[in-house]
Amino acid sequence: MTGSTGPGKQKKTAAVLLSSAVLLAVWWIVSQFVSDIILPPPSQVFIRLIEFASRTSFHQALGATLVRGIQGFFISLLLGSVVGILAGSFAAVEALFRPLLAVIKATPVLSVILLAFIWFQSGQVPVFASVLMTLPVVTQNVMVGVREIDRELLEMAWVYRFSPRQRFLHITLPAITPFFLSGARSALGLTWKVVVAAEVLTIPHHGIGTGMQFAQINLDTAGVLAWTASAILLSAASDLLFDLLTPLLQPHRRRRRSHGD
Repeated sequence: MTGSTGPGKQKKTAAVLLSSAVLLAVWWIVSQFVSDIILPPPSQVFIRLIEFASRTSFHQALGATLVRGIQGFFISLLLGSVVGILAGSFAAVEALFRPLLAVIKATPVLSVILLAFIWFQSGQVPVFASVLMTLPVVTQNVMVGVREIDRELLEMAWVYRFSPRQRFLHITLPAITPFFLSGARSALGLTWKVVVAAEVLTIPHHGIGTGMQFAQINLDTAGVLAWTASAILLSAASDLLFDLLTPLLQPHRRRRRSHGD
């Protein structure tokens, strides 16, 4: 099994590196024919990113965005899981939340951010906006997971008089975990986009979006791209951490694979 996954990972890594090289090459070629204000070369953006990394304000901005993203992500996971379990278990709860979730899905992110800016302080807007926009994703996935629970297992639990805690730990939780993780992954990627967009519009004291906004005002395109690169790296790092932690949340699958090997 290890031998089959190794070449696959190598091919995937090679494809990512090749596509990145092509993208950088196209970027550099285009930048030679336009002004640096329109599109600076990759080297200039890289130098600007290094300059930012040496400043305390950059680390403060990165930390502030990181905290807001983590707060929004975990609040969304908690609320989405609770609502998803209840909606998947009871039709009345689903009917109650269905219009609200539909409205949230259809509402533009920009509208949510602008309204939240009226209700909250600038530093709180990114958290609220990210929770609101990712909540339907987590809720829908968890709700589907609850509905996919094997009814025969539920009948067995009733026959053997499982307590509600036993039913949740031994039947509900293993069934919804794959759906929960899928929703969490989608919500994680969306969280950073919403948080940074909200920071751009509300300009809190520290934040990646704040840095992007000031760079744009000064027509510092290289600065905008450098801040964008930092947001991409932050998102990529969170995805990598999520991939590393996911097997820990699925111990039953890991054991089965080890037995299969």
